[in-house]
Amino acid sequence: MPELSLCVQYAVPADALPRWRLRRWVRRALDAAAADLAARGQPPLAGAGFTLRLVSEAEGRTLNQTWRRGEQATNVLTFEYGVDPDGVAGGDIVLCVPVLEREAQEQGKPLRDHAAHLVIHGVLHALGYDHVDPEEARHMEALETALLAHMGIADPYAPRPDPGA
Repeated sequence: MPELSLCVQYAVPADALPRWRLRRWVRRALDAAAADLAARGQPPLAGAGFTLRLVSEAEGRTLNQTWRRGEQATNVLTFEYGVDPDGVAGGDIVLCVPVLEREAQEQGKPLRDHAAHLVIHGVLHALGYDHVDPEEARHMEALETALLAHMGIADPYAPRPDPGA
């Protein structure tokens, strides 16, 4: 099991997302990724050092505009710093709480479930997973859905029924 150093920063209140819960989700994603990387013959992960910051819509928008050239706040932004020579991965993961709350309501899912998915998604990005290539996207989504299913959370990629139908 890779060591984990996690700093959680609350720039906005998020009572539904306590540190212990966020840490649990990060830990699960880290352990699953470490096992997956080992199974694929990749060098082992000795650990990870992450900062997980929960932000307002204004801060999320500024970060997205500055670093990703996006026009608005997005649900999660991940900054991957790679793996150092000792096998320790680094990254920053930013969750925009108002966007998470709005999306959860629009999608008819509990905030906790949506946040768990996006924390896991962000951790996988911080560990080098991506979804630009279709094959990589399928692999990353499979890891996410397996982790979420183990936690009793529905597949976020499954088609949702049309509420107007």
